[in-house]
Amino acid sequence: MTLVISPFFAGLLIVLQVFMTAFVGLYRVKSGIEFLDGGDVTMTRRMRAHGNFIETVPIALLVMVLAELSGAPAVLLWSGGAALLAGRMLHAYTIVKYGTAPGRAIGMAMTTLPMAVFGAFLVWSVLTSPALGS
Repeated sequence: MTLVISPFFAGLLIVLQVFMTAFVGLYRVKSGIEFLDGGDVTMTRRMRAHGNFIETVPIALLVMVLAELSGAPAVLLWSGGAALLAGRMLHAYTIVKYGTAPGRAIGMAMTTLPMAVFGAFLVWSVLTSPALGS
């Protein structure tokens, strides 16, 4: 089986991660903050947006790849991947711009819902697999 959909979203998300990493690094250069956040609210927000991204995206992509390998319908993969990408972008934008606002919670919901759906699909696939009875 050739994976197509999950690698597409993995590529988009890694580009976003590189951008977010640079966003933090460039602010470090501009502000002179070499370590941690230096008590700077802007740095804290950028760090948390990046940190939350790297806390959620790898596991989301892992479960997405496993779902694709397990035969998940394309519509599930495309919609879940799109929600994940949009959720990560909305979450990061909200944290950086406002700190806390409804977009933060909406972004997290758009991240965790695809994770839960992909995970449920995997459990269902295993429990209904003929190989389970072997």
